Amino acid sequence: MGFAFEFPLSNAEENVRLVVYSAAAFLVPFLLEGPQLLVGTIVNAMLVLAALDFRDSRVLPVIFLPSVAALSRGVVFGPFTPLLAVMMPFIWAGNAALVFGIRRLVLAGINAPSSVAVAACAKSLTLFVPAYVLVSASILPSLFLGAMGIVQLVTAIIGGALALLVWRVQRNAPG
Repeated sequence: MGFAFEFPLSNAEENVRLVVYSAAAFLVPFLLEGPQLLVGTIVNAMLVLAALDFRDSRVLPVIFLPSVAALSRGVVFGPFTPLLAVMMPFIWAGNAALVFGIRRLVLAGINAPSSVAVAACAKSLTLFVPAYVLVSASILPSLFLGAMGIVQLVTAIIGGALALLVWRVQRNAPG
């Protein structure tokens, strides 16, 4: 199938991709003020590409950096937002559910688009359930429910589709 954990990229190529994906995963939420649909789609595309291209724990920077960037942006460009800090562990868990879910399903013989769809559902549930509990406990405002639920599902699916397109183009490129 050509995934990194089946047919590894050269170390140099994997290192270059790690830097590019990690930089994009950090810089997109740090620099773009665009809607969550745009920013989330790009970040999720980086997560899916990392799932397909990297071995073992090399995916960790791409899992952790987007939420760190979003929180840093609040510190650098505006007031500190402690509400996002409350959700960060769940965001990391959701990103990990997407990345490692895709890997596990693909290794189990599930096709990549179906793997992305199932892992996207896992990610959105990993984020929505804690957000629901925290909103119910009046710790977070209700606006977090949409942002951590359906929007996560949509951006993970669109980002996953974009990543699969990019990944196939990369694999079919000459040389």
